Amino acid sequence: MMGPGKAELLERIGHCGSIAAAGREMGMSYKRAWMLIETMNAMFSAPVVESTRGGPGGGGAVLTGTGSEVLRLYRALERSTAEAGAAEVKELAAHLRDMSE
Repeated sequence: MMGPGKAELLERIGHCGSIAAAGREMGMSYKRAWMLIETMNAMFSAPVVESTRGGPGGGGAVLTGTGSEVLRLYRALERSTAEAGAAEVKELAAHLRDMSE
């Protein structure tokens, strides 16, 4: 339902006020960004992004209350997962080869 790419897209839409600009910042086509938004809008109980069509006055996009809450919860989940798995990540890292050369 959510992953790092979708979360980043929502954050960038929140900052840019535009699906196209958010996608450009991520190196993503407008079509791909729009498809991700449509998917998220369909899967959650309420839309996560609302958009207005472009034209003479310009268009735009904003996170809805649901979108802001979904993003907040996802980022909280990332933090708690990182904290809970810190010891295991450290142990895994101890098995890595030195690739500094």
